[in-house]
Amino acid sequence: MAEIGEGPGTVPEHERILQEIQSTDTACVGPTLRSVYDDQPNAHKKFMEKLDACIRNHDKEIEKMCNFHHQGFVDAITELLKVRTDAEKLKVQVTDTNRRFQDAGKEVIVQTEDIIRCRIQQRNITTVVEKLQLCLPVLEMYSKLKEQMSTKRYYSALKTMEQLENVYFPRVSQYRFCQLMIENLPKLREDIKEISMSDLKDFLESIRKHSDKIGETAMKQAQQQKIFTVTLQKQNNVKFGKTMYINDRIPEERNEIVLKHAFEEEDENEEEVLTVQDLVDFSPVYQCLHIYSVLGDEETFENYYRKQRKKQARLVLQPQSNMHETVDGYRRYFTQIVGFFVVEDHILHVTQGLVTRAYTDELWNMALSKIIAVLRAHSSYCTDPDLVLELKNLIVIFADTLQGYGFPVNRLFDLLFEIRDQYNETLLKKWAGVFRDIFEEDNYSPIPVVSEEEYKAIISKFPFQDPDLEKQPFPKKLPMSQSVPHIYIQVKEFIYASLKFSESLHRSSTEIDDMLRKSTNLLLTRTLSSCLLNLIKKPHIGLTELVQIIINTTHLEQACKYLEDFITNITNISQETVHTTRLYGLSTFKDARHAAEGEIYTKLNQKIDEFVQLADYDWTMSEPDGRASGYLMDLINFLRSIFQVFTHLPGKVAQTACMSACQHLSTSLMQMLLDSELKQISMGAVQQFNLDVIQCELFASSEPVPGFQGDTLQLAFIDLRQLLDLFMVWDWSTYLADYGQPASKYLRVNPNTALTLLEKMKDTSKKNNIFAQFRKNDRDKQKLIETVVKQLKSLVNGMSQHT
Repeated sequence: MAEIGEGPGTVPEHERILQEIQSTDTACVGPTLRSVYDDQPNAHKKFMEKLDACIRNHDKEIEKMCNFHHQGFVDAITELLKVRTDAEKLKVQVTDTNRRFQDAGKEVIVQTEDIIRCRIQQRNITTVVEKLQLCLPVLEMYSKLKEQMSTKRYYSALKTMEQLENVYFPRVSQYRFCQLMIENLPKLREDIKEISMSDLKDFLESIRKHSDKIGETAMKQAQQQKIFTVTLQKQNNVKFGKTMYINDRIPEERNEIVLKHAFEEEDENEEEVLTVQDLVDFSPVYQCLHIYSVLGDEETFENYYRKQRKKQARLVLQPQSNMHETVDGYRRYFTQIVGFFVVEDHILHVTQGLVTRAYTDELWNMALSKIIAVLRAHSSYCTDPDLVLELKNLIVIFADTLQGYGFPVNRLFDLLFEIRDQYNETLLKKWAGVFRDIFEEDNYSPIPVVSEEEYKAIISKFPFQDPDLEKQPFPKKLPMSQSVPHIYIQVKEFIYASLKFSESLHRSSTEIDDMLRKSTNLLLTRTLSSCLLNLIKKPHIGLTELVQIIINTTHLEQACKYLEDFITNITNISQETVHTTRLYGLSTFKDARHAAEGEIYTKLNQKIDEFVQLADYDWTMSEPDGRASGYLMDLINFLRSIFQVFTHLPGKVAQTACMSACQHLSTSLMQMLLDSELKQISMGAVQQFNLDVIQCELFASSEPVPGFQGDTLQLAFIDLRQLLDLFMVWDWSTYLADYGQPASKYLRVNPNTALTLLEKMKDTSKKNNIFAQFRKNDRDKQKLIETVVKQLKSLVNGMSQHT
């Protein structure tokens, strides 16, 4: 019924689904079955019916198949039962064989296990060997590190550490010993830093102690190089006919000897030249620098090194308190400084960054300021020119040495100009003593010459020329005294001494010429002039000595042009050069001569005063002695002898001295008459006094010094002559009548003077018996005196009112 009711298209569809289910994998049946439910209603029931029908068909086919093969199956079972008996026999045999085989394999198993165990050990040994081969280089490197540490090869040790860390440790980092090594490396690095820093401290202490030796060697080499250069230059100048301005006193033969000696010394010292590396082991610095560079802490090392060296620089620059006393004190000071900067220069050139040029320049500028201040202070205590000169030479060598290492030294040469002024001051003080000794040893008398050789010996030392004197026979006398050639020689020696300081100052000949002339001017205008003035003022220097001093200064003044030629020959700078300084010797010796002339006038007047003080007038005598006073005659004789000596003086000087002496004598005699302590004078005393004045006039008219015109010298006594004539002639009427007239006979008589003397005579007439008797006999004359006194007083009062 179901089949009748099926649609024509439904059956093929169900067959297709069944075929698909039979031919499809079980996992893919789901979509096929789902299509059964998705079709028409009741399709499921119809499908199930179709499925049951298909199953029945298959069962039928299976039953047919079994029926077909049943006999074969029965036969197979029968045969199998037959084989069963044989199988049991075979099983027994197999079991027995297996038992016997197991019994036989037990020994093999034991040996196999041994073999396995050996193979495992062999594998383990191989593994151990491989690991040991991997670890052995690490251990060897670490052992090498320990050995480098023990032998103080710290830089190599640091490199070994780097290799361990970068190459070897990564290979064995899983082992414990490697971790221990890794943990120990920082400690080793710190140990290396401490040890290298300790070595650096020892090095710094060592160079501090040896810096003077280093500096001494460097300065010695610089000096030898300079000597070699100078001697070679001298040799070239000698070879080409040139002259040097340095110390022209050395003859050519001596130049050759000095040159030969210098070259021999250079050859001897050539093999002994030491460098700073020979004196100091710089390996601690290099090693420490490399160590800190490897450790990446180079900046710390640089800061420490520079800080310590700055401290050492301050210690080196601190001088000893008594350094100025000896040249060795200055030498030690300079050698220590040179040693310090030679080491710094070496460090600058052999390392990179530890010491820079900026750092050394800063350090040198600081040191240079300190050095200049120290030298300026200590050199001010030096009073010995030889010590100052040695100091200058040390400074020059010091400057040349450091200049050779590239340090600027211009300020040191500027300092030398300050020290040069001080050197000149010490020279001036020294030469002041030399001049004083020369003046004290001089006899102030013309130099006697007894032979031609002696004469030539003197003029070879002093430029003296006198054709008239040369014609005179021997023995003869030179006009100057012994001090003149000695002074001239000492001035030249001073120029040489001043020139010594100018050597090696890198100055031109013009500057040296200017320095020599200025220092020579100071010697002449200050030192020699002061010594001459002090000599002139000394009380034991008499008129004869003063005359000789004037003569000496005249010859020294004439010799000044030869001193200028002397300086010109040294420096090769012509005097016609615009900026050439002239010597002031002319004014110096003129001033000294004027001072000597003034001292002559003063001493001559003092001598006159000494004679006048010997006067012993009897101012109350009634009659004169008839001859001049003894003191006055002695005075005139003295003046005659003195003026004979003055013939060697310039004419004006002798004339001035003679006129001054006569005027002073006239003034002294006038003051004697008008002395306030003299209360009375007799006419006899006036007459006696007149005799003395007559002798003075005779002396003046005798022309004691040539060159006076007419009665010029006699005019010195004109005041006394007119006054005495007025009283001797008693010509008061003429005096009073002509008073104030230019042509007055008694023009030089002052009313006050006449009044003073007249009152002294008036007082005498009152107390004298002879005048008393005269007064009785001739009252008119007494009245005349009183009248004259009144008129003189009137004139004096008129003069006072007019003034």
